[in-house]
Amino acid sequence: MFNLTPYERKINLWNPFHELDEIEKNFFGNNNATSFKTDIKDEGDHYLLEADLPGFKKDDISIDVDDGYLTITATRKSEYEDKDKKGNYVRVERSYGTYSRSFSLDGIDSDKISASLNDGVLALTLPKEEKVLPKTRKLEIK
Repeated sequence: MFNLTPYERKINLWNPFHELDEIEKNFFGNNNATSFKTDIKDEGDHYLLEADLPGFKKDDISIDVDDGYLTITATRKSEYEDKDKKGNYVRVERSYGTYSRSFSLDGIDSDKISASLNDGVLALTLPKEEKVLPKTRKLEIK
């Protein structure tokens, strides 16, 4: 119907780093190849973290809790280098390597975290710590 193009605001001020930013975007692309997208929802008594990891098997994903941080690491190995020594590939665009994200566990009961993987979505249930109210008592005057 219409041919839409992204709007780019033109500023008349000269930015010496603009050209370097454009070179980096053209070379690496606009996506961040070393991480993956996540959503975190507050479900009342817990948080639900959902991470998009399409194409990863359960054995390729590692979830570590260390020193107050949760780290999700996913590794994808290059299959075309190992299996196709004849060079039959015309184009290879899928990325391979290690992808990692870390999250602070402030206010989370790290002993009760659970995880599941379904249709390329890793779901982590992060239970909130129960707030311990200080005990109150009445002192008797002697």
